[in-house]
Amino acid sequence: MTEQRTPLFLSTAIPYVNAAPHIGHALELLIGDVLARRARQRGQDVRFTGGTDDHASKNARAAAARGVSTPELVDEHAATFRRLQPALGVELDDYLHTSRDARHAPAVRELWRRCAEAGDLYTKDYVGLYCSGCEAFLQPTELVDGGCAEHREPPEVVSETNWFFRLSRHEVPLRRALEAGALRVEPRERYNEVLSFVRGGLADFSVSRSRARARDWGIPVPGDPSQVIYVWFDALGSYLSVLGFPQTTSELSRYWLAPDGARQHLIGKGILRFHAVYWPALLLSAGLPLPSELKVHGYVTLEGDKIGKSRGNGVDPFTLVQRHGTAAVRYYFLRHLHTTKDSDFKLERLREAYDSELGGKLGNLLQRVTALALRHPELELRSHDAAPSDDDLELSVAAERCAREVDEAIESFALHQALASIWELVTAANRYASAQEPWTLSRRAVTAKEQWARRELRQQLAHVLWRLCEALRVIAVLLWPFLPEAARDIVSRLGVPTQQLRDLASARFGAGGRFRPHAGPPLFPRLVVPSSPRFSSPG
Repeated sequence: MTEQRTPLFLSTAIPYVNAAPHIGHALELLIGDVLARRARQRGQDVRFTGGTDDHASKNARAAAARGVSTPELVDEHAATFRRLQPALGVELDDYLHTSRDARHAPAVRELWRRCAEAGDLYTKDYVGLYCSGCEAFLQPTELVDGGCAEHREPPEVVSETNWFFRLSRHEVPLRRALEAGALRVEPRERYNEVLSFVRGGLADFSVSRSRARARDWGIPVPGDPSQVIYVWFDALGSYLSVLGFPQTTSELSRYWLAPDGARQHLIGKGILRFHAVYWPALLLSAGLPLPSELKVHGYVTLEGDKIGKSRGNGVDPFTLVQRHGTAAVRYYFLRHLHTTKDSDFKLERLREAYDSELGGKLGNLLQRVTALALRHPELELRSHDAAPSDDDLELSVAAERCAREVDEAIESFALHQALASIWELVTAANRYASAQEPWTLSRRAVTAKEQWARRELRQQLAHVLWRLCEALRVIAVLLWPFLPEAARDIVSRLGVPTQQLRDLASARFGAGGRFRPHAGPPLFPRLVVPSSPRFSSPG
């Protein structure tokens, strides 16, 4: 494996915990898991983090509506969010709850202190339109039919004295960072959106709330106990606190302060402005490095409508996994939901994709190939010196093309297209099997009367089976970031060391060596699910 130990800090956004998670949260975790695994395959030193945003006033309001204390509700939902990670087969390196992780409050207070020391914090009276769903003040021009464009609810009029951050002071350096590519935003349409907003002029924004309006929930403003720190200032600071800031920990030094490091945030499009404008400005004020890249994914919709906790149309990801399995959920979300555009969730399509694409094309191919190999244990499944046929060349070219296209798709933040390319290789392998008919070779090798004929047929069968095993091995290596358990099962059935999955160099067709297939159950057994699944999230 080529050494590429460039440190990569990769974070998911930290969601509010006023209700249980829905499949939109699942999508972000899955995308992040693919990006982290792929970077590790390339030899990068990755720190992949997540967490929960506990100090939102909407959490306090939800607790009051249920008649429980805010810490009680936050702990309940935060625990549910944390369980989502293993349920989806996602492997995070760290996870931070902002209300009960001892690392967090000191980091936020230090970030506040640095901004104050830079002269970027001041108080003033303010009257504005506040959306509780966004936890943000809105301008009248941002309303759609009198409501928030994101949450469709009319904002409340708020009048109070707050602390403000001098965002306007950082307009020029922020614009230059965007224009120079020091702060990248993908996809291009989101970059254009941010750059247009910054070029339009930046106004200072409120970074505190009155303690009374926040229901006494949040981190107090240093030196001003009448105010709590604005939840977005608090939440954005989690990207530093999870690395140990303000202490100069090894994690902070390597994954945020290192000049050669990459700092990526994975977010939904609804919180783009907070991450692409407010957060970099806070970092500029505090004298800290900016994020290097924002990757912005689309929404999951249901019948064209955005899924959200406040809308009551959430699909429970735990129920999906329980009834369909982790592989089905991961594959459908990563293959059939567009990475950067909004996509409509269709339960029937999930089941169809599992049965026809996972089971019918990949699982069936593995089962047939290993069964034939086990029927002929005397065969040596390794690369042979025979001149490749046109079909042989077509399969190896398809594998090379697939590896290249997957790399290009992931670099372009189009994970759905990467999986589409992998399935083109699955199709090519099935086409090769149909053309070479190894089952016919197997039968003839057993029934041939002449010894020379049996020997020749066995050599031909070994050649075909080796190339099919090699195609399956390449598929497994490329598939590992998307379906890690299935990829491990494939190489295990082929008798290949699982460590190959973590080395992208292993995705070269012809690098597989020798195969010793094993028997096993179907890779993707047929689904048996209730006819009317429950969609709504628990709690």
